[in-house]
Amino acid sequence: MMEEKKISLGSAMLLLIVMMALIVTSMTLLQAEPHIPLLFCIVLVSIIGIFLNIKWQELEKAMVKGLTDGTKAILILSLVGIVIAVWMMSGTVPTILFYGLTIISPEWFAISALLICMIVSSFTGSSFTTIGSVGVAMMGIGLALGVNPAMAAGAIICGACFGDKMSPLSDTTNLASGAIGVDLFTHIKHLMWTTIPSFLITAVLFLFIGRTYSASEPEGVQAMLATLDASFSISMLTLLSPLVVVVLAFMRFPTIPALAIGIGTGLLTAGLIQGSWTISEWFTVIQNGFSTETGNESIDAIVNAGGLQSMMWSISLVIIALLLGSLIQRVGLIDRLLTFFRSFLNSRGNVIGATAASSISVNALTGEQYLSILLPGKAFEKHYERLNIEKKNLSRTLEDAGTLVNPLIPWGVSGAFFASTLGVAVIDYIPYAFFLFLSPILTILFGYLGIGVGKKAAHS
Repeated sequence: MMEEKKISLGSAMLLLIVMMALIVTSMTLLQAEPHIPLLFCIVLVSIIGIFLNIKWQELEKAMVKGLTDGTKAILILSLVGIVIAVWMMSGTVPTILFYGLTIISPEWFAISALLICMIVSSFTGSSFTTIGSVGVAMMGIGLALGVNPAMAAGAIICGACFGDKMSPLSDTTNLASGAIGVDLFTHIKHLMWTTIPSFLITAVLFLFIGRTYSASEPEGVQAMLATLDASFSISMLTLLSPLVVVVLAFMRFPTIPALAIGIGTGLLTAGLIQGSWTISEWFTVIQNGFSTETGNESIDAIVNAGGLQSMMWSISLVIIALLLGSLIQRVGLIDRLLTFFRSFLNSRGNVIGATAASSISVNALTGEQYLSILLPGKAFEKHYERLNIEKKNLSRTLEDAGTLVNPLIPWGVSGAFFASTLGVAVIDYIPYAFFLFLSPILTILFGYLGIGVGKKAAHS
């Protein structure tokens, strides 16, 4: 039996460069979807694994484990697609759209979307729930008001990710603190050093961008309002279903059962308020999304959405990314890169910078935000202790460069979901995702400048 080899640093670097070049070239020059270049990367990494004397059965086992670990994310993606369709049929999203068009003007849309999504995500602790509910409605309002879709998506995503980072109900917030052994509320308080400046800058930028839009009502809004009123029973009662989901999330009810309850209550609302009691119609909507012809093309483009099938692009991408991520781990590429980063750990700034770089790299390689927190967290923990740096700086860096970077990766779980749900490609909304890249930039900058980075008291 041939002994399994370890991948060398040179080979790891070359493999990383080749994969990134393949993915970026395919998506930019060839305008290809990310799926196929990622599949080619799977083939490439598998060949490397064989050359490292790793049995195919071991590589296969690693891929199966990757899929198993990602089952929850896949289920959530599926359920959110169904929730969107059901809430269209029940009149939930049309009601929000109706009142939103009545209240919000184009110049105030960006800051309104940012703050509304921030509030909802803070209560739910979930960017997925926020994007899949109020985010879809806000996107519809933005489209109706003639707002740039990429800018609208950027504002919605920035607000939604605030809660995913700062809420005590967020799974990533709990993971980043729990994995390192930092008290949850100590972690959240320390996050404010980078979060508050990043969010304030983001808010100012969206206020400025909003001022470029006319304060006057866009042409056709009154026609849209009339169409919504004629096509749906506009009622505050349609908001009960999403309210139930938000309350359940606040009570830390498991995400999957909460979304299932959202679907059930949404179907009841569709029957009671909209008169949609036909089981065959329910099944069609759940599978293929809500579909209607209101006579207004703008309204039809917004409300004809959702369904299990609408999530298949995202789900297939996530499956491929999970397979690739698990293979990359199995051949030792991530371990080798983390070892490389650790060689620079001779100062406070370098430690924090290397942690952030590692989280971003793991995100880019695996598309998985949990791994981007766990792997660098365990790899760098002892170096924070060695340099007498409080571990809350480690948990903050993992959150800034792990949780918030994932939506910037087209094949990341968050990136794929946000793009599919909002109908805007990751590469298009990136220029407006200010909060997502300001936070990791500030965490690295503050690490070198010593801002908000306290050392532990030395033991005598």
